[in-house]
Amino acid sequence: MPAPSRKSFPLRLDPALYAAIERAAAGDLRSVNAEVECLLREALARRGVKLDAPVAVKRGRPAKEDGDAE
Repeated sequence: MPAPSRKSFPLRLDPALYAAIERAAAGDLRSVNAEVECLLREALARRGVKLDAPVAVKRGRPAKEDGDAE
């Protein structure tokens, strides 16, 4: 099954803000992108905006399909 599509767009940030997000991401063992997404979800939740739970990304090798040769 293909991964769910994600919207991408350019984002311009003040360098000091980016550095702070980068430090927070490192502390949470996340990528900067994942940290920004988490921060946005938290901010929206505080404002009462309801979102569906994020779709978990499957990690690792894909399962073998029947008929695949080794």
